[in-house]
Amino acid sequence: MTASSRDEEYAAFVAARQAHLRRIAYALCGDWHKAEDLLQVSLVKLYVAWPRIHGAGREEAYARQIIVRATIDESRRPWRREQPGLEDRDAEARSPLPYEERSALFDALQALPVMQRKVVVLRHWLGLSVEETAHELRINPGTVKSHSSRGLAALREVLTPR
Repeated sequence: MTASSRDEEYAAFVAARQAHLRRIAYALCGDWHKAEDLLQVSLVKLYVAWPRIHGAGREEAYARQIIVRATIDESRRPWRREQPGLEDRDAEARSPLPYEERSALFDALQALPVMQRKVVVLRHWLGLSVEETAHELRINPGTVKSHSSRGLAALREVLTPR
């Protein structure tokens, strides 16, 4: 396989799956700007690994795993905890979206604790098995089940009309 054909196959994969991968990143982190950053980091790492993983049929699973791990890595970085700017001096970069444009499900997902949100997204939105979810998050299958149960119960509480 030549380098140009490998690059073309990578570009075709990214063109076909980029929007889906961006939505996964958003579901995990809850911010479109962070999701874009995570996606870019993930696509660079995917490109580096492409010759090794392409052809095995696990390209998307590998990309998903990179996104999950990049989300964890980014949340641990110390500068993510800092609050830039001076109070009452910096204006917001962008006004929040009107309520009508926001998704109730994404709002409810963001209210979940981080690990419950990751489990619910991987397990129920992406349809991974308990074992696959446990493997991607590096936790026990029993922990996946308990996080999934608690997360779904919290979502039902928030999303079920009274």
